[in-house]
Amino acid sequence: MPQIMTTKELAKYLKLHEITICKYAADGRIPAIRIGRVWRFDKDAIDKWIGEGTAPASKVGSKESGKGMKK
Repeated sequence: MPQIMTTKELAKYLKLHEITICKYAADGRIPAIRIGRVWRFDKDAIDKWIGEGTAPASKVGSKESGKGMKK
């Protein structure tokens, strides 16, 4: 079963600020799932992302017309 992390948990895990985590998620720089107004993160996907040292190609669960999206 996947371990799902909150923004706060991931910020602590990566030693980054919560706002940085949210910006990375919104920009598609980190693997994330948006549920309503909050971001969630799969720990296995994060660990793989760190190991690969690359940004994901696309955001999972994002809306095309979501806030902060460039048109």
